[in-house]
Amino acid sequence: MEVTVECQKRAEGSKPRALRRSGLIPATLYGHKGAESETLTLKAKTVETLLKSTKVNDTVVQLEIPELSWSGKVLLREVQTHPWKRTNVYHLSFFAVAS
Repeated sequence: MEVTVECQKRAEGSKPRALRRSGLIPATLYGHKGAESETLTLKAKTVETLLKSTKVNDTVVQLEIPELSWSGKVLLREVQTHPWKRTNVYHLSFFAVAS
């Protein structure tokens, strides 16, 4: 099963806590341009839906970033959550998959 997710480029200097308060979850994309990484944001509802339908290190996700005019397949590599609440997602990490 393939999941498609649309995300936005994270504004320069934006604070992660402020993003989470406004309903956005910070994320990072690695490997789409070699060693460069890109900081992103996703809507909290999108992340909730994504986590219900995927497994970490197991599911390929189609990621679309309109501002970078980039789309490709990525692997959800890491999900950082609150230590005991597990419902509060703090950060996601994606790794680009060679097509």
